[in-house]
Amino acid sequence: MTRKPSKQQVFTLVVEVGRKAGDGLPDDSTGAGLMCYASGVDEAEAVRETVAILKQADMSPLDVTGYGTLDERIEQGHEIDDDERALMTRALLENSVIVAQVTPFFNEG
Repeated sequence: MTRKPSKQQVFTLVVEVGRKAGDGLPDDSTGAGLMCYASGVDEAEAVRETVAILKQADMSPLDVTGYGTLDERIEQGHEIDDDERALMTRALLENSVIVAQVTPFFNEG
């Protein structure tokens, strides 16, 4: 019996991270939000891989929000520019996690 190859897809994830020594975030930040594109056969696998890679990078993942695949996002009415599509394609081709944007969080006041 031949095994059917799994179909990798790219998922858009936003990961909230807390502070951890050596995380590379600005000293006065309280954490950050990371926009990631991660490949996986399903969203659960993409989340697991993303969390594992961020932990290896000395980051402290607290929460992950999934926004689905490219097709799912288009169905939801998201506008996706050429740069974002290129990053998604790269994540798929490299079977990797790409951190596309890091937005540090700061306490006000």
